[in-house]
Amino acid sequence: MKGKQYEAAMAPMRAQLVAMARWARTTGQRIVVLFEGRDTAGKGGAIRAVSEKLNPRQCHIVALAKPTEAEQTQWYFQRYIQHLPSAGEIMLFDRSWYNRAGVEKVMGYADPAQVARFLDQVPTFEKMLVDDGILLFKYWLTTDQAQQEERLRERLDDPLKRWKLSPIDLAARDKYDSYTDAREAMLAATHSEWAPWTLVDFNDQKRGRLTLVRNLLERLPETHVAPPEIHFPELGREPRAERYSVLQPIESYPV
Repeated sequence: MKGKQYEAAMAPMRAQLVAMARWARTTGQRIVVLFEGRDTAGKGGAIRAVSEKLNPRQCHIVALAKPTEAEQTQWYFQRYIQHLPSAGEIMLFDRSWYNRAGVEKVMGYADPAQVARFLDQVPTFEKMLVDDGILLFKYWLTTDQAQQEERLRERLDDPLKRWKLSPIDLAARDKYDSYTDAREAMLAATHSEWAPWTLVDFNDQKRGRLTLVRNLLERLPETHVAPPEIHFPELGREPRAERYSVLQPIESYPV
């Protein structure tokens, strides 16, 4: 999809996302969106598509590092609970508690018993969240291996994207089928009536973002809340220019 076509389609959805945030703030609604998928699928871009026009004090991105030694001794869900939203907040998880069913399982960071216990507990955990009033949305971004290879190579060749490339990403190349099997087992165990999964094709990342945002907006209740009236009177005088007595601005960038 071309950039101009993408921008034209995304523009009205950005306005709807802003309306969603205003509705959440007004009503106290709590929203959680999970973004899962293979490395290079486009989770970061999808999260930016949702969050870019929202107030960062209201819409928070959660991207946790690997567990600390202390966290490894806790109940698995414990470190995620502290990042759940308060009234009016929107939390976007760049990977989530489903790490245990994906990378931790495939790469051997969690043993079979830990994975089985996690899959057994997740539906109950998520039902508690939903029953408490949280709107929970779970997205898996799908990517064919040919696209994954192309994006990994791009990260390797582009110094501005090299930071995205890790040894785990490279190790995952040989485990494409293992990740598929792990995902299918995860879906079978955790695709519930109260917290269903939604798979989105991200082989074309722009089209994938549009699909995901449209789906998210369509699944929300009516979110129209008129913005508050703000009286903006005339200034009543000529606008002032900046003046300085202690420091001067640095030299402007040449044009």
